[in-house]
Amino acid sequence: MSEQHGKTEERKGDWLKIEFVAPMELIDALTNFVTEIGAQGAFQESLEPQSLDAQFPNDFPKTVSGEVLKAFLPFDVRLEQRLAALQTYIDSLAEIFPDLERPGFRTEVIRDPDWGEAWKKYFKPLRVSRNIVIKPTWERFSPTGRDIVIEIDPGMAFGTGQHPSTRMCLEAIEEILLRDRTVDRWRVLDVGTGTGILGIACAKLDAEKVLCVDNDKKAVEIAGENARINQVDDRVEIRSCDIATLTEPFHLIVANLTAKILIKLRSHLFRLLRPGGYLVISGIIEQNKPDIEAHFPDNSFPVHRLIIEKEWLCYVLKKEGGRP
Repeated sequence: MSEQHGKTEERKGDWLKIEFVAPMELIDALTNFVTEIGAQGAFQESLEPQSLDAQFPNDFPKTVSGEVLKAFLPFDVRLEQRLAALQTYIDSLAEIFPDLERPGFRTEVIRDPDWGEAWKKYFKPLRVSRNIVIKPTWERFSPTGRDIVIEIDPGMAFGTGQHPSTRMCLEAIEEILLRDRTVDRWRVLDVGTGTGILGIACAKLDAEKVLCVDNDKKAVEIAGENARINQVDDRVEIRSCDIATLTEPFHLIVANLTAKILIKLRSHLFRLLRPGGYLVISGIIEQNKPDIEAHFPDNSFPVHRLIIEKEWLCYVLKKEGGRP
């Protein structure tokens, strides 16, 4: 690290810049993780191999890919906890991928009170499926044809449509809600909603009622604001709660989490799904496929569709029992 932090206190206007050098195969996983722990902005750069020595002397392994990931964390009381979690995650990646170069990183304190706004230039309108376009609130976009535009202010929550796990969920949601005409009034549950992007997409695809839950109160606040921005707050309810407390059944449940959390929530996800309903699970890396397939698909919950992007997987399961 280029600066010792000591005991971290809230320092308004300060940011911790983290620069990773890692094999290309691990960049998406690292991007996903640093965003989940609160990074505002995570940007990838490809460097020429020979430039690594000049830019990062003695700090990093000489990776063949020359992939650099830059992420920015707020300099607050949770910073040390976030960095400890990051180090643990890198250790786990090294165990899971022993044949790949271990990711290295260094940190630098950025003192710029205006940087919290400057990072926004990296987020542009993004078409994530045939009809769905994700647009940051500060960007302009002119929709055409059947475009469904979702405006998102990411704040400190995860989910801007940039990551494969989110894009695959949106693709699955779009197919289900546009093609399955057996349900007149869709009721949807979005577990671990983050920015609310998936729940908002369901509402814009004409779901009648969407419940978004997250145990992060900041995410709930951001998701609520995004629902208002998209004028779907009359159909989208945001709650900070445990899904174990829910009892009402749903036609569609979407959970973009991690394999470990998905397996932990399995019984509740199955319990809350109506017969004939759909369960979309994402946030799963290729290495976790055996664990997921050991716990999820079975005779009563067959795989309806499997979407793959790079090393990320999204399963669409359909509960047996007729119409949802």
